[in-house]
Amino acid sequence: MDDEPATGPWERPGRFVAAEADYDAATWVIAGAPLELTVSYRPGTRWGPTRIREASHSLETYSPELDRDLEDLAIHDAGDVVLPLGNLGQSLARIEAALRRPVADGKRVLLLGGEHLVTLAAVNAVLDRYPDLVVVQFDAHADLRNRYLGEPYSHATVMRRVLDLVGTGRLWQLGPRSGLREEFQLARQEGRLFHDVGEGAEALARELAGPLRGVPVYLTVDIDVLDPAVAPGTGTPEPGGPDFGVLQRALYRLAHAGAWVVAADLVEAAPPLDPSGRTEVVAAKLARELLLAFSREVAR
Repeated sequence: MDDEPATGPWERPGRFVAAEADYDAATWVIAGAPLELTVSYRPGTRWGPTRIREASHSLETYSPELDRDLEDLAIHDAGDVVLPLGNLGQSLARIEAALRRPVADGKRVLLLGGEHLVTLAAVNAVLDRYPDLVVVQFDAHADLRNRYLGEPYSHATVMRRVLDLVGTGRLWQLGPRSGLREEFQLARQEGRLFHDVGEGAEALARELAGPLRGVPVYLTVDIDVLDPAVAPGTGTPEPGGPDFGVLQRALYRLAHAGAWVVAADLVEAAPPLDPSGRTEVVAAKLARELLLAFSREVAR
């Protein structure tokens, strides 16, 4: 495994619905990163990409709310990055390397996780092309610890590492309702923190019409931002979150404000923890809405 190039091979466990385009023709590239090495409570995220793809075929390709259809987009599903068992550093390196090509080619990327640490690899890849990147996080947790159980790289430290990369004022956190006192102090000092996702989306929309107009955005959505009643299949569920409609409207608000989303991820779905199967359907619909909402070109 270690002798293989960092960009491959890919596993292709099935395609996301309507993701039929060849790579060269695609405007969106979907990739899976089934990483599960630092999960701290309940396991299952490595099944996220496969089960989200499967659940996508239970949905229509058309979004009535947006009046747009996946069939009208050129989407390429590259499959899952093959990750070496037990090797965190090499796993992150392979994810980063795999995403560099589509980002460099000017394609938009949707990454399906996997645990939230995959965001660090993706942001590293995107920053090469878009050094003025702003990161927008929908999440129940701040994820701003400097170390967790002595380790600097964890799904509990991922946004601290991202903050190290993008710098003060370039991290927007919408929905956090769990974390250490120190994490929330840091969030208020170094970024923009909103417990209410609707309020946060409104504030960010105003910025997108002003000083952040035309700035490239990386959007990371941790499925646990939703209330566990909506999406119970996640490793660290946190009561008190929004329902699907509230999150959906917040994403639409950013899209209508002209957010230039150059890459996004959807992470922390752990389908085996939800025998009802609704979490992967929720995740698949979120992925559909992300692809459709942020596909329009915006003035830059």
